[in-house]
Amino acid sequence: MTAVFAHRGCTEGFTENTLGAFAEARRLGADGVELDVRLTADGALAIHHNAEVEDLGPIANLSVRELPAHIPLLAEVLAVCGGMVVNVEIKNSPEDPGHDPAESVAALTAAAIAEAGWTDQVIVSSFQVSTLRAVQLADSGLALGALWPFLTDTVPALEAATESGWRSIHPFVTEVSTTLVEAAHAAGLAVNAWTVNAAHDLTAFVEMGVDAVITDRLNEAIAIARHS
Repeated sequence: MTAVFAHRGCTEGFTENTLGAFAEARRLGADGVELDVRLTADGALAIHHNAEVEDLGPIANLSVRELPAHIPLLAEVLAVCGGMVVNVEIKNSPEDPGHDPAESVAALTAAAIAEAGWTDQVIVSSFQVSTLRAVQLADSGLALGALWPFLTDTVPALEAATESGWRSIHPFVTEVSTTLVEAAHAAGLAVNAWTVNAAHDLTAFVEMGVDAVITDRLNEAIAIARHS
């Protein structure tokens, strides 16, 4: 059965990437949630999608005490997500203010997950291969997923993911096809697609055997995934 992950928590009536959004996703029966981790100036792991906080500046320049009250830390989120899989996307793009080429965010994230006892319930994903490799170096037991915005050639991309030791690929919704799903599964890779909101895509992906859909339409996605 295709799992349903709430994209940044349940955002229908809740602010994304907040404790309320994650708790509501759990209440509604989501199989998992997807969230974004960024490193603060004092080495904490803040849950926020954008590199900057409106009116305050880059998260990389803010300490925990300077964060708005609605921005939680990773440990706080894990504490309200029991029973779900948590897809932790690490944000450390070279284009972001405060980019850390040393990838300290990767090691800190791996350590926080282990300390919380969540190693077997987390998928760590990133657009940066360097970030995934840093996580892998910090904790080889974590499941890693490569985020794919657009594909030019599926075969070498799948081969690279397998050789790197990733456990899943996370293709953008427009890149998903039966051919991709079958090839990924043949290579031993799960397919977790994002961001899947249209009913026809949700239905098609369930029929294709996509392993998880990351969606903003949580209730509709659950209904489709569990009644197909």
